[in-house]
Amino acid sequence: MYFIVVKFETSPAWTDRWLDLVADFTEATRQEPGNLFFEWSRSVENPAEFVLVEAFTDDGAGPHVSSEHFKKATGEMGQALVATPKIVSRQVDGDGWGEVGEVTVG
Repeated sequence: MYFIVVKFETSPAWTDRWLDLVADFTEATRQEPGNLFFEWSRSVENPAEFVLVEAFTDDGAGPHVSSEHFKKATGEMGQALVATPKIVSRQVDGDGWGEVGEVTVG
């Protein structure tokens, strides 16, 4: 699978509206056949920083970046950001989340 983490730092005028800006993109990506997960989080240290954790099947990453909703979203995001997003993208073994072996529940 392709495992990707992207950090976006929003401008003050867009911080509270960021999730609205990316809502259609998020929904369309989650509907892609090759999408395994597409999850937004917000930094507890910097409220203007949003972190996207996403994964695609080996065959799903290419169609994602070629999709119309990807092109539209990446064209719109820049207006809301103060810096170019930072990314880590790797092809890894697996097909989703596994359990942490070092933590016992209960």
